[in-house]
Amino acid sequence: MHSDQFLPLEYNFELSPEEMLSKSDAFNNAVQHRRSVRTFSDKKISIEVIKNFIRAAGSAPSGANKQPWHFAVVSDPQVKKKIRVAAELEEKEFYSSRATEEWLNDLEPLGTNYEKPFLEIAPYLIVIFEKRYEETGGEKKKHYYTKESVGIATGILITAVHNAGLVSLTHTPSPMNFLNDILSRPASDKPFLILAVGYPAENALVPNIKRKSLDEIASFI
Repeated sequence: MHSDQFLPLEYNFELSPEEMLSKSDAFNNAVQHRRSVRTFSDKKISIEVIKNFIRAAGSAPSGANKQPWHFAVVSDPQVKKKIRVAAELEEKEFYSSRATEEWLNDLEPLGTNYEKPFLEIAPYLIVIFEKRYEETGGEKKKHYYTKESVGIATGILITAVHNAGLVSLTHTPSPMNFLNDILSRPASDKPFLILAVGYPAENALVPNIKRKSLDEIASFI
């Protein structure tokens, strides 16, 4: 198809089968070491590194190429404290009354509770918003498959963080409307999750849990 709307695809698709298998093995081995970490160091990270993570996330596919995401990068200690205070209010209610006994039992092996010190200690919080629509001149322009698109972008973001030798933790207090107020985001932006990013604390521990096997998560027909 020849049109100003289209450009030639530029990428190396000429890997040999052996190279392809080797690269896929290497990537799988790398990401198998990714873990969610709840104890962070406050060691500083260059903002340029964070910007590269955001650029990578912004390469994700999206419905009708609307790119329905916004990444609010928070490093200001006072703003992080506000987020922690608001999140812990919601989490305290969750653990004391909202969560079912089954849910709490499932969380027990992870050692979580309503206290979220990582929201202040991690050098960066990346708050991800799902942009449900654009509003310009009083007119709303619809976005499509926003949750799916933002979910894919978030996966790329988390993988980029791991690839750079850092750790992250997803956090989803519910409800999260307080994030719009604290970060001055419009009503079109729905909080998707908070991603804490940084170095792990010295001697950080992670739960002794296993990932499901390939046979448990996939079928080949």
